[in-house]
Amino acid sequence: MLAETIICLGVNHKTAPVAVREKLAFSSDCTVPLTELKALPGCEECCLLSTCNRVEILLVAKEGVTGSEEAVRRFLFGASGITLEESRQYSYFHQGSAAITHVFRVAASLDSMVVGEPQILGQLKDAYRAATEHQATGAVLNKLLTKAFSVAKRIRTETNIGGSAVSISYAAVQLAKKIFGDLKDKKVLLVGAGEMAELAAEHLVAQGIGKVVVANRTLERAVKLAQTFHGAAVGLDELVPQLAEVDILISSTGATDLILRKEEVRPVMRQRYNRPLFLIDIAVPRDLDPELNDLDNVYLYDIDDLKQVVELNRAERQKEADKAERIVGEEAIKFLQWLEAMEVAPTITALRRKAEAIRDAELAKTMGTLTGLGDKERKGIEMMANAMVNKMLHDPMMFMKAPVPAEEKRAHLAVIRKVFGLDADGGDSAP
Repeated sequence: MLAETIICLGVNHKTAPVAVREKLAFSSDCTVPLTELKALPGCEECCLLSTCNRVEILLVAKEGVTGSEEAVRRFLFGASGITLEESRQYSYFHQGSAAITHVFRVAASLDSMVVGEPQILGQLKDAYRAATEHQATGAVLNKLLTKAFSVAKRIRTETNIGGSAVSISYAAVQLAKKIFGDLKDKKVLLVGAGEMAELAAEHLVAQGIGKVVVANRTLERAVKLAQTFHGAAVGLDELVPQLAEVDILISSTGATDLILRKEEVRPVMRQRYNRPLFLIDIAVPRDLDPELNDLDNVYLYDIDDLKQVVELNRAERQKEADKAERIVGEEAIKFLQWLEAMEVAPTITALRRKAEAIRDAELAKTMGTLTGLGDKERKGIEMMANAMVNKMLHDPMMFMKAPVPAEEKRAHLAVIRKVFGLDADGGDSAP
């Protein structure tokens, strides 16, 4: 009897620097690596996940063949110039229940750089789609990955793991929503065209912001960023006039002095008829005059304010992550039970088939020597033979179905198959 085991070997942002991860990354076309992986001796099913933060091999293999860690490790690291010994410090290797739990945690974003981010689930679905298109998956991985998707959905439904801002730019957008509610008719002015401003703009656009205006010392850079978000570009000297039109200002320049003071904004608020103005200063040193907060209907937050929001939210998200871990553990147990049932079923089928074949052969032999039996007598003998088979099979069946650890379960199945000669006489092979 050859049992199968689920194996996962990979590297991620926790175990390996980007210089190592990029050597192992697969292209979007996984035809060649999936073909090579499927060709490994004993590999039954496989899937490849490659993102900027992780590269993982997931496979189902016959135990004792590619179940060895070294075979899979050579496949992943073979062309990277990294020795097998060195590879151990950069990677993780899971099999059996640990591999199942890992896959569920990855899908639920519990293993991500930002816990709760939704992108990894889409990336895992893409990886699964590619594997199925190349006919690399089968019953076990199909069940495992579809279950992983449902586990992630359950966690999103039953916890608030993705509901709290854990980045400065995202926290800024969440604060804007608290002040304005719906952002669809609002205008944002980005002052500075760096990475922080771009991230904030991405979050705002995702929330349906009405219009994006970019102000920068270098107009060319402002135009380039504005085009990304189908917005408009202005020079930094137009900053104050723009305040009459926008609702949100996010500033992240590299200026060494304040670029906007209380005295400049006070007359603008009269022009705005005191409509709320939300100012977010994520520059260090600060761009915006702290005294702006003294003006009515002006709401100013600097990076320290936002960091406090992020830290509070990170703690809240960790509480939700703890709930999610419990769900993962529960679903992993259910999947293991399904997997064990898959291993038991072929042996139960083979045992019953052998017992019924013996019954039928002996009945035919016996009925052939008994003459003068009526239908009633023949039926009575058949019922007695069926009852004997069922009673003889009862204890072995209960023995196989007993809830025991996976290794013990496999040992039980091996005993049954050996005692009843299920492999020797051509009985169904177990997985």
